[in-house]
Amino acid sequence: MKKILFLLSVVFLTSCNSLHNSKKQTFNWEGANMYFLLTDRFQNGDNKNDINFGRTEKAATLRGFEGGDLRGIIQKIDDNYFSDLGINAIWMTPLVEQIHSATNEGTGNTYAFHGYWAKDWTNLDPNFGTKADLKELVEKAHEKGIRIVLDAVINHTGPVTPIDPVYPNSWVRTSPQCKYNNYENTTACTLVANLPDILTESDEPAELPQILVEKWKNEGKYEAEMKSLNEFFVRTGYPKAPKYYIMKWLADYVKEFGIDGYRIDTVKHTNEDVWKDFQKVCQESFDIYKRNNPSKVLDQNLFFTVGEIYGYGISQKQIYDFGDKKVNYYQNGFKSLINFDFKGDANKSYEELFSNYSKLLQSDLNGKTVMNYLTSHDDGSPFDKDRKRTFEAGTKLLLSPGISQVYYGDESARSLTIQGAEGDANLRSNMNWSDISSNLETQKLLVHYQKLGKFRANHPAVGAGVHQMISSSPYWFTRTLNNDKVVIGLDLKPGLKEVSVQGIFENGMELRDGYSGKKVTVENEKVSIDSGLSIVLLEQI
Repeated sequence: MKKILFLLSVVFLTSCNSLHNSKKQTFNWEGANMYFLLTDRFQNGDNKNDINFGRTEKAATLRGFEGGDLRGIIQKIDDNYFSDLGINAIWMTPLVEQIHSATNEGTGNTYAFHGYWAKDWTNLDPNFGTKADLKELVEKAHEKGIRIVLDAVINHTGPVTPIDPVYPNSWVRTSPQCKYNNYENTTACTLVANLPDILTESDEPAELPQILVEKWKNEGKYEAEMKSLNEFFVRTGYPKAPKYYIMKWLADYVKEFGIDGYRIDTVKHTNEDVWKDFQKVCQESFDIYKRNNPSKVLDQNLFFTVGEIYGYGISQKQIYDFGDKKVNYYQNGFKSLINFDFKGDANKSYEELFSNYSKLLQSDLNGKTVMNYLTSHDDGSPFDKDRKRTFEAGTKLLLSPGISQVYYGDESARSLTIQGAEGDANLRSNMNWSDISSNLETQKLLVHYQKLGKFRANHPAVGAGVHQMISSSPYWFTRTLNNDKVVIGLDLKPGLKEVSVQGIFENGMELRDGYSGKKVTVENEKVSIDSGLSIVLLEQI
């Protein structure tokens, strides 16, 4: 009975939040609340596509396809799962057709369930779904104000297997293996053994790999693909080098479906000019989509790119240092970079974390941003691996300046240690939907993420605004971005709380606490609110 009552309260709070949203603010990438999911591990919406290409060989624990697909994500969009979390952007792992066989990297047989082992960039992998599914997903997400960010891999193909031959040497190198001790030994090499490296530094024209020619002919699309490629190279003037083929193929998803951005994989393992060209190609495709679909345009934001430069952190500002060369990736096509500092910085006090990030983003990174995360698919040392600080993790992630990246299951304390799994497979377990439906503690955590996430989504000032502490004990602060202003209190004592809002909210203004749902009025430049909760999220009604 308690569980039923709690679920009813969740529905009631969600409804209240929807009814009493404050004044609608313009979407701002710098303050986005992004949900990152492994397509194969989130939700199986169509079990008829679970096995393709004879992928029936037994895989090691959590190293095979588990059935998650685009249809499952669509179901959760329809159910308002993301909207209730205040998510306004979804990043999905790569969807393109993967190598057909399994390979063993030393942790047992592994299939390309994660999407980072491309075989053919022009197709979606049928395990994930169809292009019709992708079109429906993007359109339904956009209807709810949610942007779609796909994952781009240009650095490498998938591993070589008996049924997945290597691309020709005009396209890839298979040695040497990277040593990561200088610029060349990070860019002109293979990441690991048996992961062919695209010759992204080359501008030399290359013929299409014969394996693609034969494959497309068998699929009946060779002439159409060649016509489209020729039009691209004529229009852009780019040489027919491998990197530009792949850029074109990835940009086609922008032009056809109107996706809003790309998270870009293994950025530091290519020459940096690759990404400036890629952003340009994607922006052109985004513009074409908008011209062809004027009724579906969400806003006038530029095409969004966020880069994975493994080891980059906000403390490095705009520069990544290879030791023998320094590179500014923000000047090479990126709006944002993934912030590997955040999981360590989250051990600092709220004020030290918030004020430092605000200062950096308003000065050295002004006009740019970082994407903060606490857990991810390939970081074996997350902030809260044992899920013992889940509420604190959510508070710090969702209230920090910069983009917040919620990794699937952060909001439900999905386990990051799985019996029988090795290495990063532990980070990639199936979404714990059963806990959400039946575990009271999981439901409480989910509500915490929903309240904070919605407040963040309603107020770009939270992620993109200027931070200013009001008082240290009790801890209150404000964030402002243009006309968007909020006041937030953390670690407060239950009962009556009072805070000065001088210079932020005027006397007589009606405010709402996004955490308790209570309404208050500004009197004598102060707000008094009585709640049994330790968090207050004040917004103008």
